[in-house]
Amino acid sequence: MRKPDSSTHTALPSLLTVTRTLGGLALLVVGGVHFQQYRYEFYSSIPTIGPLFLATFVVATTLGLFLLVPIRRSSGRLRTLIDEVAALSGVGLATGAFVGLLISEHTPLFGFMEHGYRFAIVLALVSEAVASALLTLFVVRAPHPSSTRGTASGPELSGAAQPRVAPESEG
Repeated sequence: MRKPDSSTHTALPSLLTVTRTLGGLALLVVGGVHFQQYRYEFYSSIPTIGPLFLATFVVATTLGLFLLVPIRRSSGRLRTLIDEVAALSGVGLATGAFVGLLISEHTPLFGFMEHGYRFAIVLALVSEAVASALLTLFVVRAPHPSSTRGTASGPELSGAAQPRVAPESEG
């Protein structure tokens, strides 16, 4: 039986921790930019766009804070599933905001068109791209309980390394 590579075993949790933490921080930046634009650039007065900016702030901040909560080693399947759903939600939010911003640069979106790449727009695009990439990597690299369901290892394998004994006949 092959022994697990210890360098992969120790590197994987740190990769997951880094991608989850940095992805969460990137989502906080996404939320912060959307709040700043909503509150101080008066996007709050733009129909449809204003409420979308506020919703993006609330969801990005909530997901970002959740992803910053450390994972305990004894996490169960439910926690893993919730972490993956949160990360996928973050990917969807960041990708949607990224695409929406690009569309609004070239054509009106909900009657609103953005003009120019000022600092807030560049920061939004970069943080959305970083959040999408890191959280996608987190989901792809996370151990999936469903992939190991129903498998056994070592002596639990049916019939492996166990002598077979013929049933005694009565007779």
